[in-house]
Amino acid sequence: MNEYEVKVMEEVEEWKRKLTRRSGMMNRLSKKAQGKMNDWIPEKVHEVMTESIKTMVKATLLGSQMTTNMRQAQGLTLAERDEMIRKKIATYQKTAVVEGAGTGAGGILLGLADFPLLLTIKLKFLFDAAAIYGFDTKKYEERLFILHIFQLAFSSDEIRKVTLSEIENWDIRKQVLIEMDWRKFQQEYRDYIDLAKLFQLVPGIGAFVGAYANHNLLKHLGETAMNVYRLRLLQKVPEL
Repeated sequence: MNEYEVKVMEEVEEWKRKLTRRSGMMNRLSKKAQGKMNDWIPEKVHEVMTESIKTMVKATLLGSQMTTNMRQAQGLTLAERDEMIRKKIATYQKTAVVEGAGTGAGGILLGLADFPLLLTIKLKFLFDAAAIYGFDTKKYEERLFILHIFQLAFSSDEIRKVTLSEIENWDIRKQVLIEMDWRKFQQEYRDYIDLAKLFQLVPGIGAFVGAYANHNLLKHLGETAMNVYRLRLLQKVPEL
């Protein structure tokens, strides 16, 4: 490893420590309450929601793959890739802020439209992140990996730890993974963003809440993707 790569590895290890740290009491209580609410929802509703999210995500993955420039970061150093991803995060944050403010200002009906729109923005960003770090999303395993990054960013403590372990051992794990657990995927994502997005539906403050929430959600996803791909690259670099 060169000096920059050693520095990045230290940053990645610190990020992993923060990521696996136990959530605060409010978040744990919220997750517990959401779990009880999910238990009350009829099984048929869960099935419909899971299938809807699965269809929506797969359609977005296909569209994102077609519009991603896989050559945008060929031959770059890790430092150059990191600089490029930071600029990309800032760009997507601006897009998400505009989308959140627009749907938030529209009250309940447009607020509900925020869910698929923001999901599309997040997944498109992850495709660009993969390309920046040199991973080919034409491969099924890399699209599956993108969904694991998404789940790592937006999940509970327990699922986050399991997902991080799968990501750290991806070369082995990808050989036995065939499909995402879509039920878990949609429940974890909905539970994560419920509190962040709830007040976006309130007229008068919806635009501000939508813009603020989307800015922070893209920042969190950007940091997660950046460190995950750094980790994958550094796992292949010989130590000093």
